[in-house]
Amino acid sequence: MRATHRLTATTASLALSVACIVIGTGSAAHAASCSQSYLPLPDPSCQPGAYNPDVTQSTIDTTICVSGWTATVRPSTSYTNALKIKQIAEYGYSDTSTADYEEDHLVPLELGGAPKDAENLWPEPRYGDETAYSKDSVENKLKKAVCNGTVTLDDARSAIASDWTTALSSLGLS
Repeated sequence: MRATHRLTATTASLALSVACIVIGTGSAAHAASCSQSYLPLPDPSCQPGAYNPDVTQSTIDTTICVSGWTATVRPSTSYTNALKIKQIAEYGYSDTSTADYEEDHLVPLELGGAPKDAENLWPEPRYGDETAYSKDSVENKLKKAVCNGTVTLDDARSAIASDWTTALSSLGLS
């Protein structure tokens, strides 16, 4: 289970207002720069995914296929919480409670996604059947397939970045 830091409603609202000012909107009520129409996926123009250059097909046995390796590259919650606040504003979510989102890697660390690249991180809503928890299961199955040689790293990354909800079936793993 991932550790999360929960902001109070007042702190989250203040932080959201500050994030909006920092990104140049001047207020919390502004036009979103990222579209919610792709949910449960991120807007591909905002988060197309990004890769960790240290993870390649030839390095998987010393990186992603080593138990506990992702902990060595996972960004701090102070970094991801600040980014989450900014991106909640960019998506124009009416629900601004940070507890209702997971700042998730589109290309997961388990497949060598870029740990701190904003093009690979987005505020994924925690609701319905297509939640962050469902995506975690897909990530784990893809990592297992890559590490046992069933699927190449590039194919797994491409499938999950295109549409994590169909990644397993597109690779014949469902």
